[in-house]
Amino acid sequence: MPIFAVHYTYTHETFPARQENRPAHRAFLNNLVDEGTILTSGPYTDGTGALILFRAENIETVEKLLPEDPFAQLGLIEDKRVVEWLPVMGTFSEE
Repeated sequence: MPIFAVHYTYTHETFPARQENRPAHRAFLNNLVDEGTILTSGPYTDGTGALILFRAENIETVEKLLPEDPFAQLGLIEDKRVVEWLPVMGTFSEE
């Protein structure tokens, strides 16, 4: 099944609101981890965004889930990029 990399971009101005709403955001993501839809997720250490790896049938499935993220509902994501990713070696590869 395809893997999709989702890159969130944050601004420094949203940091307080992200801190306040992080438990709801992570609960949303953890539910998708438990379902097997998300493989892993985490913020960039410089505070500019985050990476989420989804396993899904198609990009439309991922794009349908993203608006349900509390960060998205609160307007805390400046930009997002969704791309299919093909790991050829290591943990996520199918070889």
